[in-house]
Amino acid sequence: MIEFASGISIMMNAEDDVDLEALVNDMNASLESMQSDTVPLLQNGQHARSQPRASGTRSVQPQASPRQRVQRSQPVHILAVRRLQEEDQQFRTSSLPAIPNPFPELCGPGSPPVLTSGSLPPSQAAAKQDVKVFSEDGTSKVVEILADMTARDLCQLLVYKSHCVDDNSWTLVEHHPHLGLERCLEDHELVVQVESTMASESKFLFRKNYAKYEFFKNPMNFFPEQMVTWCQQSNGSQSQLLQNFLNSSSCPEIQGFLHVKELGKKSWKKLYVCLRRSGLYCSTKGTSKEPRHLQLLADLEDSNIFSLIAGRKQYSAPTDHGLCIKPNKVRNETKELRLLCAEDEQTRTCWMTAFRLLKYGMLLYQNYRIPQQRKALLSPFSTPVRSVSENSLVAMDFSGQTGRVIENPAEAQSAALEEGHAWRKRSTRMNILGSQSPLHPSTLSTVIHRTQHWFHGRISREESHRIIKQQGLVDGLFLLRDSQSNPKAFVLTLCHHQKIKNFQILPCEDDGQTFFSLDDGNTKFSDLIQLVDFYQLNKGVLPCKLKHHCIRVAL
Repeated sequence: MIEFASGISIMMNAEDDVDLEALVNDMNASLESMQSDTVPLLQNGQHARSQPRASGTRSVQPQASPRQRVQRSQPVHILAVRRLQEEDQQFRTSSLPAIPNPFPELCGPGSPPVLTSGSLPPSQAAAKQDVKVFSEDGTSKVVEILADMTARDLCQLLVYKSHCVDDNSWTLVEHHPHLGLERCLEDHELVVQVESTMASESKFLFRKNYAKYEFFKNPMNFFPEQMVTWCQQSNGSQSQLLQNFLNSSSCPEIQGFLHVKELGKKSWKKLYVCLRRSGLYCSTKGTSKEPRHLQLLADLEDSNIFSLIAGRKQYSAPTDHGLCIKPNKVRNETKELRLLCAEDEQTRTCWMTAFRLLKYGMLLYQNYRIPQQRKALLSPFSTPVRSVSENSLVAMDFSGQTGRVIENPAEAQSAALEEGHAWRKRSTRMNILGSQSPLHPSTLSTVIHRTQHWFHGRISREESHRIIKQQGLVDGLFLLRDSQSNPKAFVLTLCHHQKIKNFQILPCEDDGQTFFSLDDGNTKFSDLIQLVDFYQLNKGVLPCKLKHHCIRVAL
């Protein structure tokens, strides 16, 4: 293109017309020798498709002025080279802005001065669609996406637009309020394709789900031994459970009793059910799994599994642990929904996880591995480069009469954490004493936690349990809220072994200063932020450390 630009500058001189014509002919000849069948890819309406040349002969050009020859040949060269570059790099021309033509004086009367997607072949254009996504607090955002954008791509886009931390736990939720159903989209699912099967009342939610791939880390917590069997008996151990689910040639089964709602009726029956790759079956004779006693309840291929939001109220479900297998073609008809109910949350999680594994298999494992592989590739580049002075620093202990170098890495890390807490406590006191704020230190300690994402204010116990369930029943998932029974106390809601527990945080006074404690004053903290920081590092009286906090973002 540099040679071409220089040729344009020469064109302004009439005495150099002969050189310009030779240069243009040489460029066209080189282009035809590279790809003779793609020279006339794009036409601007002024020239026809060139005919192949005979070997050993030169084509005879029609007699015309040099300026006319330039107008006829140069736009073809520009568009052809641009087309070749797009094919090599696979750019999406529809997502690019309009590109100004650098040579508008060379365009004919019918050619626009701007190269738009309309001037490119139809195969290069990609369809776009607006999708509205809601957050937990009711706010929403309309996002323009491509037709081939997956749920993972949209989540990453929303994370970027909302300035959230991308920890690979954000999910897109398909929510049907009129049916009382919701499910997390798999990362590979196309958003536009899923939206085409949704009713007008349905919507997408942007939410955290820490348990989406937890079964790959702790499979034994998701599949009780009495519920797992294989059609072809083998000597494999429980450690081979995931391999059997991911291997399409194996035939794993999930079996057990479920409450099944009869189609078109309000009654529920407790039946012996088994889940296979071919579908969900119930036994018409006790616990028999003979083919003549098995009746097909639902197919896995054209269906998806959902959680019941309010099963007792809407469907008179016997328990709160309901699930539903919904055919993709169903929009508003509740009579075609296959409603099921489990006795506890662990059983429901087992059925839903097995459904996903049997339906998607290895594709689900690839979705789990992609973020980890990407993180491993980026880790060498994300590590900050330390300066020479930082590398020369060592950990020192000045508790004695003389200082000493701390050589034990564990001791050095512990000292750094202790120094960090001490520095933060000193800086907080200095800010309070040195500022003109009328807040007393005790008053500040009672309100500073309200700026944290893990504090959810005055919500009920039921609401806190619902939030924990929605964002994944994994060990260490927590939130803090105001106590309903004691206006001066707080409650820590924590998940452990797929069960939700509540711990009361009581205030206590010492020398006129207010502290907060989880263990009746044995371990005291000046504010809730210090309490959370401590239990993120130490289990203490809790069943596990605090690992993940429930969060709500505004889109």
